[in-house]
Amino acid sequence: MKNNLIKIMAISSIMSILLLYFRIQWSGNLHFAFLVWNLFLAWIPFLCALALTELQKGANSKYVLLLLFCLWLVFFPNSPYILTDLFHLTPKVDVPLWFDLVLILSFAWNGLILGYTSLFEVHAFLNKFFKKGTVWCFITGIMILSGFGIYLGRYPRWNTWDIVNDPIDLFSNIFNLLIHPLNNTRMVGVTFFFSLFLMVSYLTLSIFIQHKQNDSE
Repeated sequence: MKNNLIKIMAISSIMSILLLYFRIQWSGNLHFAFLVWNLFLAWIPFLCALALTELQKGANSKYVLLLLFCLWLVFFPNSPYILTDLFHLTPKVDVPLWFDLVLILSFAWNGLILGYTSLFEVHAFLNKFFKKGTVWCFITGIMILSGFGIYLGRYPRWNTWDIVNDPIDLFSNIFNLLIHPLNNTRMVGVTFFFSLFLMVSYLTLSIFIQHKQNDSE
């Protein structure tokens, strides 16, 4: 089942990359090449979540599982972040606007599906250790952190690697943002509305999947 899931997501991601390759050949420039990197970052939490639930079945060290969970948590905001690449959608002389829209939506779709699939895996993993209400509170917290992470990536332009490369400046910036929220209305707005969108979308998918499972029983 998981092998099939990986194959499907790999095929879908390759299709997006082929669209980008076609654009590069068409326009002669690398304008949207960064989408490949963003998609790569979205794959990391997906693979971490699959490994987490797979290794949890065996007698593996709690520290290994904790490491995988932390990696997933840190990289998860990269999945929905690709949605903000729609900000780059502007009319170009060399490529029709509709093609760029399809291109960015293709990468954003893959990012969202990779993210939500990984979240379903982590949700199932947490259900084995905590009560359902507690897990949903945790999921809500993850969505809020993801909304905040999207803001950090799009506006102050921080990225996940800065946790290692420049942790002092990163956490100093985060601290200043959090202690002066009224001075950062954009941060509050982006965090709130993106986390709300992610939460409602996840709830919708959860209810849909549960409904289909009940119908099949």
